Amino acid sequence: MRSDARENRARILAAARQAFAEDGDASMNQIAQRAGVGAGTLYRNYPSREALVLAIYQDEVDRLIGSVPELLATTTPLEALRRWTTDLVGAMRKKHGLGDALSPGAHKSITERTYGPVIEAITQLLDAGKRDGTIRADADPGDFLQLTGALWRAASGENDRSQPMLALILDGLGTRR
Repeated sequence: MRSDARENRARILAAARQAFAEDGDASMNQIAQRAGVGAGTLYRNYPSREALVLAIYQDEVDRLIGSVPELLATTTPLEALRRWTTDLVGAMRKKHGLGDALSPGAHKSITERTYGPVIEAITQLLDAGKRDGTIRADADPGDFLQLTGALWRAASGENDRSQPMLALILDGLGTRR
């Protein structure tokens, strides 16, 4: 892909992310205007609103997965898992918020496409903690991902309970010394 095409895609995704955060019903034309591209450029890259929403979510998942090595290099495994999970919960909330823009088939497709890479990221985080003795040897990435499902539901409004709940989950993952 040419550099100008990559730049257009990046501008479109950034503009769409911002537009949807402000107004979940933002039109494709509004997004094209925000991105400073013509409608043809927008539709050539993202032929439908659903394709654009899926690209935003995929970009968010890719960013999350890519953050694991840096987190593990700069923090303890347990702290890396806490920070990463907080970001994951935010991404899950966004995906849920965008759910109205996705057909059931698209929702299923993006979930299937991102499940494996998310499990691998969780595995890296858990394995680092198992190696340093701070995370239980029986911690399972699939179980951990299921628990995070409760966190995004608890992470809304004034009574956000996600951080206290995450603390309980991480406490349960820790080894007793």
